[in-house]
Amino acid sequence: MLVLVAPGQGAQTPGFLTPWLDLPGAADRLAGWSDAIGLDLAHYGTQADADAIRDTAVAQPLLVAAGLLSAAALGEVTPGAVAGHSVGEITAAAFAGVLEDTAALQLVRRRGLAMAEAAAVTRTGMSALLGGDPATTVPHLEKLGLTAANVNGAGQVVAAGTLEQLAELAENKPEGVRKVIALKVAGAFHTHHMASAVDTLAKAAAELAPADPRFTYVSNSDGRTVAGGDEVVTRLVGQVANPVRWDLCMETFKELGVTALLEVCPGGTLTGLAKRALPGVRTLALKTPDDLDAARELIAEHSA
Repeated sequence: MLVLVAPGQGAQTPGFLTPWLDLPGAADRLAGWSDAIGLDLAHYGTQADADAIRDTAVAQPLLVAAGLLSAAALGEVTPGAVAGHSVGEITAAAFAGVLEDTAALQLVRRRGLAMAEAAAVTRTGMSALLGGDPATTVPHLEKLGLTAANVNGAGQVVAAGTLEQLAELAENKPEGVRKVIALKVAGAFHTHHMASAVDTLAKAAAELAPADPRFTYVSNSDGRTVAGGDEVVTRLVGQVANPVRWDLCMETFKELGVTALLEVCPGGTLTGLAKRALPGVRTLALKTPDDLDAARELIAEHSA
């Protein structure tokens, strides 16, 4: 059984879309999405520097576009399940047919703008904690006024809050945590700092006409499967200001009997977590078109 997954913000790197635009039809598809959302995705995916693509309003639509572009290059795929981390859930919703590709890009463009606006109110950020036990780490973060914004499994928790709170965390690590790494994101996502973005996204979501998922859809809010398109969209809105529980998603993958995990472009983050948390599950990250043949072989061996 194959699960198709999409990464979240922070996975982007300068020029990462360049090789994908050489594929037949890819440049035209990206140009159409760019026109639909008023953002030059090709420029940001091929020429822009790290600071430019760190901008939340740019990074989020860029990541969804990359995921959809790389998935389209695979051809027909019938996964046993789909899931996404943070903004990757919008990519997963498009995989599952809940949203059409253009509608997904329009939604994520509004999401990115709203979250960038919310992040501008207070200087906030996120840091990854490597090692430790969430049972110890989470209470420690709460004492510092921080939120465990991502509980990713495999010993990784991401803290979010003000830059002052994160600086204190770097000096006062929870027991068992080896390292605190500041992430390349421009705000405290999945926390109360994003409350205003939830309101904006809810208005945007009200304009959608979602379909029910064609494949098993695993929600990152609690790792549960969701069968209704309206419920998927409701969760897409709510997760902006609530923690991502990727650890619970991976527990659900085990329960579903997943035997292989394929991460779309820019793959790597979720594959790394799966290698540590899902022993025995085959993993593959789509980084460049050079990975397509191996991905198709994996799909052929493990698809439903």
